[in-house]
Amino acid sequence: MQRFTPMIVYADAPAALAFLVEAFGFEQRFRMDMPDGSVGHAELGLGDEVVMLASEWPAGGVVSPRDLPAVHAQIHVRVDDVDAHYARARAGGATLATEPADQPYGVRSYRAIDPEGHRWIFAGPLARETA
Repeated sequence: MQRFTPMIVYADAPAALAFLVEAFGFEQRFRMDMPDGSVGHAELGLGDEVVMLASEWPAGGVVSPRDLPAVHAQIHVRVDDVDAHYARARAGGATLATEPADQPYGVRSYRAIDPEGHRWIFAGPLARETA
């Protein structure tokens, strides 16, 4: 397992899981539903990498960022084809903050915001020119 694993929280984790699979192409690998319909723990994968998520737990001080006035953090994800990923995110209903663009630090990337306000940056290699 990777050394650092993001663990993010959603008010409506079941809906978030469906969105992240549809729009961003994650694979649901594990899900533990709680008796009240919330998600106690879930794991989504993209290649060999994992992101964990769960429903809000206000009693434990863990809530979604959906009501914050600004982005609290960003999740950076490497993908093989940024433009294809962008098209999938658009078709899946993602809020697209930027379009794919080549960056001066050597990657192509775009930004999207999920339904509860988590900002995702999807980045990949620059297209190589063929001579």
